[in-house]
Amino acid sequence: MAINTLKELYDLGEAPPLGYVPPRMHAQVIRQPRFGRPEGAFAREVVPTPAIGPDEALVYVMAAGVNYNNVWAALGSPIDVIGARTKVGEKEDFHIGGSDASGIVYAVGENVTNVRVGDEVVMHCGQWDVHDPDVLAGADPMFSPSFKIWGYETNWGSFAQFTKVQAHQCAPKPKHLTWEAAAAYMLVGATAYRMLHGWPPHNVREGDVVLVWGGAGGLGSMAIQLAKLAGARPIAVVSSPDKYEFCRRLGAVGCLNRKAFDHWGRLPHWEDADPMKTFSTGAREFGKAIWDILGERKSPRIVFEHPGQDTIPTSVFVCDSGGMVVICAGTTGYNADVDLRYLWMRQKRLQGSHFANDEQAYAFNDLVVDGKIDPCLGRVFRFDQTGECHQLMHENRHPDGNMAILVGAKREGMTTRE
Repeated sequence: MAINTLKELYDLGEAPPLGYVPPRMHAQVIRQPRFGRPEGAFAREVVPTPAIGPDEALVYVMAAGVNYNNVWAALGSPIDVIGARTKVGEKEDFHIGGSDASGIVYAVGENVTNVRVGDEVVMHCGQWDVHDPDVLAGADPMFSPSFKIWGYETNWGSFAQFTKVQAHQCAPKPKHLTWEAAAAYMLVGATAYRMLHGWPPHNVREGDVVLVWGGAGGLGSMAIQLAKLAGARPIAVVSSPDKYEFCRRLGAVGCLNRKAFDHWGRLPHWEDADPMKTFSTGAREFGKAIWDILGERKSPRIVFEHPGQDTIPTSVFVCDSGGMVVICAGTTGYNADVDLRYLWMRQKRLQGSHFANDEQAYAFNDLVVDGKIDPCLGRVFRFDQTGECHQLMHENRHPDGNMAILVGAKREGMTTRE
């Protein structure tokens, strides 16, 4: 078919011929005047399809995953991602979010050798200067000043018919998974993989007790499975008993309901006797609940953290001597307090961790390809429900596990291109 007889714009679910890139596409777009509640911040628009560079690939998006970073993008807080980019010279006055996706490669740059047009892929969200001399010399690209999260710190994410990625972000789509399940796991899974396997000597190992905050969420559901695969004993912290069975099915040896305790929040000043006593009593009760699950006085060697402000004091307290609290977010706030006596005298480690490098993302994807990790897909949304699912996440009313949005896939249940 001659290109001049093709449409310039294809409706959702109506894929253009393989390799043909229409000049325009549908996208769920955030603009600065719409900053606020996510349900109103996203709107479907027709925008130009992005051009790719020599090290990039253009992927036709079949489904997209949902993560909290684009709740922040919709709110315009704590960072105005559009303003941050226009300030450094980018011309687009809009943001297309989405940091997880499955899809089909439609075009590749001249330097690309790892994928070809027609490949079915999933994408991780790590981007960096691929020509950085330190990265080329073998340094971890996660420490490069050029590192960014695709679809949050960069534009042209997965909430659109086409997304622009660096080719190294692409990994093989697990053939047994639907497009929507394949879109849901990579950001949280690779993040959890680095947290548990990326900080020697505290790599998770057989017999370790691993305390997993938010065990029924996207990150927690991946962490429980990874810990179980390593022969560890994960314990999930959740918000209600109705989440216990979900976590146990994934491999948790037991669960704790955080609402059964009331000592959460900033650490009191050490000279404030009564508030400090209240915290210490609550933290000790929480630690004892861990021992009760295990049937022995054994504390977590690794605490898998992301709530931050409300929970870090307790996480550091219950972590075993010589253990590690590893944290990748601060969903309850960023101003976390630590009683340094427990940190230095018990020689504990407080380790920050942020997404993953190629090696770690590929290693996690291999586990999914081999059927060893369940993506834990909780709910699937239509493209025009992009704002709705982010609103649910903002209000903590989203389902257990992960969420996905159908983009190019005509319906749920498809495992390959039709």
